[in-house]
Amino acid sequence: MTAMRHPTALIHPNAKLADDVAVGAYSIIGEHVEIGAGTIIGSHVVIHGHTRIGQRNHIFQFSSLGEIPQDKKYANEPTRLEIGDDNIIREFCTFNLGTVQDGGVTRVGNHNWIMAYVHLAHDCQVGNHTIFANNSQLAGHVEVHDYAILGGFTVVHQFVKIGAHIITGMGTILLQDVPPYTLVSGNPSAPHGINSEGLKRRGFTSPAIMAIKRAYKTLYKSGLSFADAKAEIEKQVEAQPELKILADFLAQSERGIVR
Repeated sequence: MTAMRHPTALIHPNAKLADDVAVGAYSIIGEHVEIGAGTIIGSHVVIHGHTRIGQRNHIFQFSSLGEIPQDKKYANEPTRLEIGDDNIIREFCTFNLGTVQDGGVTRVGNHNWIMAYVHLAHDCQVGNHTIFANNSQLAGHVEVHDYAILGGFTVVHQFVKIGAHIITGMGTILLQDVPPYTLVSGNPSAPHGINSEGLKRRGFTSPAIMAIKRAYKTLYKSGLSFADAKAEIEKQVEAQPELKILADFLAQSERGIVR
């Protein structure tokens, strides 16, 4: 079946679109774009650059994907934007290409729900099953791990890492890394416990949630130094495997964590 492609859409003859990709009125698809089966492109969408979009995505009107980075060092290198499968990308989103100063790829995984006016700058790496509420803004080189939820108007400094299963409050400013499972909010941002309700919804057991709470207290309430808290959490991993992603995240943090 050939999907509806509005006669006003401009699709470069070298673009690679699956037969059932729908393209709305006045949208523009560039030469190096690839789009997988079942994807819907709304009206007035612009997709440029070396951009690959997977299957069953729904991209709403007025989004701009694969445009050049907002980085003065960019010199027209053939960097990429890669978007996985089953993502919702709402109105007025902007996702930029990567840069050669990093891995050259801005990447979005699968099953993400990205609301209106979200900006992903160059070289951002977004995992799976995340939620970005309206006006979430990511600077360059940011990592967002699986199941993270960013509240509306969350602003993230470049090179920050955001752990799995976290949640931020509306208007949060993130200048440092956010450990997995944590609830943070404010400007400057501060931790406010763990995302226990989100963990329950995702099937974490009561013992696992209690272990995560204990690790949170070790990190934030025990009075231990950061190095000693990391060492103590490493010991707790032996009894509770869910803490491994927290221990690994803390070991790899370079900017320091929200405190």
